[in-house]
Amino acid sequence: MTALAMRRARSLDLAPPVVVFVGVLVFWEIAFTILNVPAFLIPRPSAIWTSLQNEWPTLSKGVVYTASEALGGLALGVTLGTLAGLAASRWMIARATLVPFGTAMSAVPIIALAPIMINWFGFESPLPRVTIVGLMTFFPTMVNSVRGLTSVDPAALELMASYAASEREVLRRLRIPSAMPYWFTALRIAVTLAVIGAVVGEFFGGPRYAIGIYVTDSAGNFRFENAWAAIVMACALGIVLYLAAVAVERLAMPWQRRREAAAEG
Repeated sequence: MTALAMRRARSLDLAPPVVVFVGVLVFWEIAFTILNVPAFLIPRPSAIWTSLQNEWPTLSKGVVYTASEALGGLALGVTLGTLAGLAASRWMIARATLVPFGTAMSAVPIIALAPIMINWFGFESPLPRVTIVGLMTFFPTMVNSVRGLTSVDPAALELMASYAASEREVLRRLRIPSAMPYWFTALRIAVTLAVIGAVVGEFFGGPRYAIGIYVTDSAGNFRFENAWAAIVMACALGIVLYLAAVAVERLAMPWQRRREAAAEG
């Protein structure tokens, strides 16, 4: 399949969700206008759009701040999760220690720790949200890293052993390439968790322009169209980070795209 044909195929794949999205917005606007649904339940898309334009200076500043917390926590969680995955796949004692620890930590309601962390680091400090995001993204990264590094074809391991390859060479040439699809799957999950963790963590503290605080303040003062505008910005942030993760995956694993193209014929 040529590059032009692939681009056309991707455009056709995007058409149905775009049409559905626009249709939902149009139906939402018309139906809520006819039924005269109160704005405190759900405001109309036109009201949300107007609020988004009017509040853009504050919302743009807030989404940058929330994005910095999400990216900081994402970097922390993914880095520590990857290192823990490497250690757990290499040493049995590390696996016996880290995997149960990570599993137990995933069962803890991390968001419930937000008030305690805010008490530790301060009301407007970004450290509580960064820590929350780091904890939320650590477990999926570690688990997928361990699975990818250990799910290697035994025949390939035997071949590397026949060439007298060292552990470092096996790791670099075989285990890491094998683990990359698993790791990027974890990254796609982690970026969405990062935005959720940062926004929800801001419900308990942060500067007034941060997205989470802005939502709670607007809803508490009955400015529901402003709250929904902030929610739209948070959704846009999550989508942008997800698309960035997909783009990095395609750059890091170009062979995956060739396999998909070959499978599509």
